[in-house]
Amino acid sequence: MNTYKLKIGKLERELPIIKIKDDLAIASFVILGDTELITSAAPLIAQGLRDIEVIVTAEAKGIPIAYEVSKQLGMKNYVVARKSIKPYMKDPIVEEVFSITTQKKQVLCLDKKDGDSIKGKRVAIIDDVISTGESLKTIESLVKKAEGIVAAKAAILAEGDAAKRKDIIYIEKLPLFKVDKDGNINILE
Repeated sequence: MNTYKLKIGKLERELPIIKIKDDLAIASFVILGDTELITSAAPLIAQGLRDIEVIVTAEAKGIPIAYEVSKQLGMKNYVVARKSIKPYMKDPIVEEVFSITTQKKQVLCLDKKDGDSIKGKRVAIIDDVISTGESLKTIESLVKKAEGIVAAKAAILAEGDAAKRKDIIYIEKLPLFKVDKDGNINILE
């Protein structure tokens, strides 16, 4: 098994399966540059969001879906949690995260201006894929530190055990894959 066929609405994508540990592989889902997929997925996510005032996402793969969902909901802007403190940031809010896809510790941060823009507002956290939930938890912590109210958590895909969660909105499930000692790859049940 070298690829996994994913269906989102009427679209199909053939995702390459990438080994990330000796015994674990993932279907690589990269939305950057896939305008067709983003414009198809955004309305499906937007319909599940109610009374949202602000969308927050993490840099970088969540940006296109956050942009398109914010357009669908008629919002003027959205907030991006950056992966490093930028020189222009004044009094940033910072949290550490360990993501399955980057395989290392990173930071996510909000500029004070962005933090102020979500204070007291109902926030939807949006990402491309929710897997372990670590990035989601980190963004949730940033939103709470900025005194925003996490009203919804959404993604295009829920990977592995994330698909069992009742607190997230997602369009499709994405399985994880087991790599056996001979290098064979099978869907992890």
